Amino acid sequence: MALKPKAFGLAGGVLWGITCLLMGLISGTGYGLGLVHGIGSIYIGYGPGILGAILGAVYGFLDGFVGGYIFVLLYNLLEKK
Repeated sequence: MALKPKAFGLAGGVLWGITCLLMGLISGTGYGLGLVHGIGSIYIGYGPGILGAILGAVYGFLDGFVGGYIFVLLYNLLEKK
C-alpha cells in the first residue's frame, strides 16, 4: 500500500511548525532556550519571543513538509522492490 506524500508532508509540516512555534514562545521563560538557539542557527530569525516563534513556525512547516514528502517518496519507491 502506497502512502500519500502530500498528506504525510502536510502532517509533518503542521506538527513541526507547531512544535517550533510553542518552543519559541516557551523559551521566553528560559525553558528550552538551548534548543531554540540550536534550531535558530539553521532557521534564520528563529528565536525566543513572538516574532521569532512565528518565523520558526513558518520555517518548521516548510521543513517538515519537504522532509515528510521526500520521506514518503523514498518509502514508496523502496516498498515496490
